Amino acid sequence: MERGRDANRKPVLLIGKGITFDTGGISIKPGAGMEAMKWDMGGAGAVAGAIRAIAARKAKANVVGICVLAENMPDGNAQRPGDVVTSMSGQTIEVINTDAEGRLVLADAMTWGQRQYRPEMMVDLATLTGAMIIALGHDYAGIFSNDDGLAQKLIAAGLATGDRLWRFPVGEAYDKLIDSPIADMKNIGPREAGSITAATFLQRFVEDGVKWAHLDIAGTVWADKPGSLWDKGATGYGVALLDRFVSDNFES
Repeated sequence: MERGRDANRKPVLLIGKGITFDTGGISIKPGAGMEAMKWDMGGAGAVAGAIRAIAARKAKANVVGICVLAENMPDGNAQRPGDVVTSMSGQTIEVINTDAEGRLVLADAMTWGQRQYRPEMMVDLATLTGAMIIALGHDYAGIFSNDDGLAQKLIAAGLATGDRLWRFPVGEAYDKLIDSPIADMKNIGPREAGSITAATFLQRFVEDGVKWAHLDIAGTVWADKPGSLWDKGATGYGVALLDRFVSDNFES
């Protein structure tokens, strides 16, 4: 946490998905390319980097960072397709595919963070879906939000720093795609609109009155070739974006 102004002011909550390695679990991924799943912690890396940057310049802002860490592996005790689990919020989830694990850990992190800190707004970053790479490639990350003002502030910070964002819709038409006959929801929808239904899943864990944005950064956290600000490998996507977002909107 970086608490640089009135401690009574509601903080900005940043949450990063940190799956340290993702095999897919029982719904195991194909072997080809699985070695790249070491970057499935890119959201947590971005949040950790942003909190360090914000603290290092002694920003006058209240910001909380949560990095939710886990590993997704096959095991005798591993979660199975068909299991029904109860989230920290009390909502039940039918697990259709164990490779849709990041949204499960994010859901509990969102619930815990909202109950613990009562934030003004909440932004999560996650390498959440391969569908986002199909949609946007490696130049933009996707943004989903329940608040137009928050979305615009993040998009503006992205334009200023080069961590570019493109907004996608959420809403009732997509929400019904993750309804389950035996639980409150399924952890995955149909093949179509995969990134949107993943974001819609997360939105079910946003509490009333909280402004929320989800950044799907699956295509931007790792690069096969060097760029202007990084060598081959991790790009640091999201660090400058979040730092600028806080600087522009929450510092006195």
